[in-house]
Amino acid sequence: MAAPALHDSVIDRPESLRSWIGRLLKGVAVGVGAILPGLSGGVLAVIFGLYDPMIRFLADMRKRFWRNVAFFIPIALGMAIGIFAFSVLVKAAFDSYAAQFTCLFIGFVIGTFPSLYRQAGRHGRTSRHLVILGVAAAAIFLLMLAGGQMLVQVTPSIPVWFGSGALIGLGVIVPGMSPSNFLIYFGLYDKMAGGIKDGDLGVIIPLAVGVVVCVLLLARGAAWLFDRYYGAMYHLILGMVVGSSLAIFPTVVFPAFTDAGLTASGLTLPVAVLFAVAMLVVGAIASYLFSKVEDNVSDKRHEIEESAKTIAPS
Repeated sequence: MAAPALHDSVIDRPESLRSWIGRLLKGVAVGVGAILPGLSGGVLAVIFGLYDPMIRFLADMRKRFWRNVAFFIPIALGMAIGIFAFSVLVKAAFDSYAAQFTCLFIGFVIGTFPSLYRQAGRHGRTSRHLVILGVAAAAIFLLMLAGGQMLVQVTPSIPVWFGSGALIGLGVIVPGMSPSNFLIYFGLYDKMAGGIKDGDLGVIIPLAVGVVVCVLLLARGAAWLFDRYYGAMYHLILGMVVGSSLAIFPTVVFPAFTDAGLTASGLTLPVAVLFAVAMLVVGAIASYLFSKVEDNVSDKRHEIEESAKTIAPS
């Protein structure tokens, strides 16, 4: 079943400073997730309820153009802030405590899972949908686990940075895919972060162009699939979210508890584990409470729309 009404209800919510700042902060998180190893900007876009309106806007930018632009301006600003802040200010923390800060983002996923599951079944749920969820989770888990064993060095160049940007764009369109993992495998991640930090236009421009081109090329296809296979697509995405989140533990988190990882962080094993668990719990609680607020707003909006349909003349 198609779900254009879901998109419309999101962008039509009354504007306020609180909602504007909320979208800005969501954009910051998506921007960080887009370049954070082990995570996906697309996953965080789904978690924060931005994925569906973004895909539909990019698939047909002529429809309600200015209303969509007003909705996405703080998100775009937030993404830019997240990417640059991560590269300039937060990189040092992740260099030493990557596992712990990654656990914070995994906590975001855990806390919003009930809301995501509910959204996936908005138009009904069948056993086929659950099979899709399970297969997607297993496939992305095994893919990321196998990819964690890869390490290939690629020489940076403008075409390479364009392709890297396309990978990041693919991670936005395909939730669950972590482009940064692939950039690490190719030996490009630290060079990309350094280029962004130093304001190197030879890195930033082709990277940005690659992101935009990939997203624009694939957005229409993604919107078409959601219109025709809403339940299947959302359960596919949910499976990718689950699989990619689970894969982060053996590929990113657990290595931090080895002797080499503990030496790099300067933490003892008990402190490192407790730090990671605390970040996981904080992320889960914060995102769960936030998603409950989002759900309440969405439910009230849905009730208003249904009431309007009931009293409208036929």
